[in-house]
Amino acid sequence: MMPEDGFIACTAAGGLIVHVEAEQYRIAPEDVTGLIFSGRPAPVTRSRVRHDNGAVTGEVAIEGYAAVHPAGRAVVIRTREGAWIIPLVSFRRVARGETASAPLFLGVTV
Repeated sequence: MMPEDGFIACTAAGGLIVHVEAEQYRIAPEDVTGLIFSGRPAPVTRSRVRHDNGAVTGEVAIEGYAAVHPAGRAVVIRTREGAWIIPLVSFRRVARGETASAPLFLGVTV
């Protein structure tokens, strides 16, 4: 059995968490809906929290995007670190909450 390169998991609010290479990213619920039903690319964001002299500050930055592959059978998630792919059927099952998580596979970059 091959180890997985990452995985996606659903949140209680309807969004997705993307775990790849010890990093955690998010896709907002409204962006997941747009991706599944309209095929619109969805921003993949990452939250960073800093502690400065007792004050907690943070920022949310767009680190990449998720888009349906042109063949229509997979979702490609691209970040600064690389690209990962997941079958569209598995992506939809996680987004609808039918399954808790699904594996991501390292995509081929061209």
